[in-house]
Amino acid sequence: MKSYELRQGAKDIAYTVAGILSCTFALNALLVPNHFLDGGVTGMSLLLYEILHHEGTHFPLAIIILLASIPFIFMGAYQVSRGFAIKTFAAVAGLALALTFISFETISHDKLICSVFGGFFMGTGIGLCMRGGCALDGIEILALYTGKRSSFRISEIILGLNIIIFLAAAFYLGLETAFYSILTYFVASKMIDFVVEGLEEYTGVTIISGKSEEIKEKLVMQLGRGITVYKGERGFLKESFDVSQDCDIIFTVITRLEVRRLRNMVHDTDPKAFVFTSTIKEAAGGVLKRRAKH
Repeated sequence: MKSYELRQGAKDIAYTVAGILSCTFALNALLVPNHFLDGGVTGMSLLLYEILHHEGTHFPLAIIILLASIPFIFMGAYQVSRGFAIKTFAAVAGLALALTFISFETISHDKLICSVFGGFFMGTGIGLCMRGGCALDGIEILALYTGKRSSFRISEIILGLNIIIFLAAAFYLGLETAFYSILTYFVASKMIDFVVEGLEEYTGVTIISGKSEEIKEKLVMQLGRGITVYKGERGFLKESFDVSQDCDIIFTVITRLEVRRLRNMVHDTDPKAFVFTSTIKEAAGGVLKRRAKH
């Protein structure tokens, strides 16, 4: 158990350090030299940095990010756990130190390149830190805190906060900069999803069929899948509501690449089978097959 905890701790540290370096590169080499923003706490910090710089006050970005993150770190201790808050503070402090002592040459002043790849490296860094068990950008913590006290969903709260940031950017920095910053945020959010969820997104498939025995055999013997079977009833049609029969409801988990193959297999067995899918963010254990190499 201790050996596993040590390996897991080392892996978390490696993810966090790699995430900090990726964010540092995005900020120092791409975003800051071109006055672009991101969303979340980083976006707020960059906006404040640009406003202060425009007013002639040269306040270090590292200190702004650290100070802006402190309230969210306390929220994290309350909403998640003290360990999570400590990890998050260490990551933010590490980012502040990296921004101060690690310098990168400006890669480009092409706005599209800086916007897209700034978002790419920023999202990669935040995603790696999330894999390491901390939140380098605390807006999700704020959304979680606010969501429990309002009727809005977390995604809606995050969107609303970022809209405010980009409206302020449009007012202070101009529409063009705001538009490029929105593109940066869009790329970063997609990269966060990609890094956190991984290359292999799983899909849950539920199958209801009168030929469930044949389908179960093919799923296990041909696809090599583990299955779970629920006992249910099928029927209850409008023209014959009182007519129903017992059936097996089959559930299995596959990769995205196998969805078409499974659908074709089920259709060949029973064209009238009811099949529906749902996205699974993370899956572990059981009979999970590694993604096929194509």
